[in-house]
Amino acid sequence: MPVVEQEAPPPPPGRGERLLDAALRVAGGLISVVGGVLAALLGLGLSTVRAGGHLIGVSVPVTIGAAIALSWFAYATVGRKWAVALPALPWFALMALAAVRTAEGDLLVAGDNWVGLAMITCGAMTFAVMAFRQILSPAQSRHDG
Repeated sequence: MPVVEQEAPPPPPGRGERLLDAALRVAGGLISVVGGVLAALLGLGLSTVRAGGHLIGVSVPVTIGAAIALSWFAYATVGRKWAVALPALPWFALMALAAVRTAEGDLLVAGDNWVGLAMITCGAMTFAVMAFRQILSPAQSRHDG
């Protein structure tokens, strides 16, 4: 019979390692929030891009890609399922502000801009799907290997 050696479990992390881990998680969360703001601003800026006088909708795939990447990044760096909310909340807040007319009459996303409306709808759906996937996924294992 072959002899199977069991590895000794790794020693528990020291105080310095725990502090570094917490600092990296907080930094990942902050980067996720900033990424959500930047994704919203980029999407709003691209929602009026035209080619030949026609809206081309480039902000829709950019917003979908950004929502997927930011949701993944937030979960990977923070390590908690709720982390998808970190980029989603500022993105939603900026979209809500963009859809409200200012006192001067300015409006970033007008009702007649199909690209802006599609961007908001697709971005919201993408963040919702990513959150739903995180809720249903098994817990992330943290093995050093």
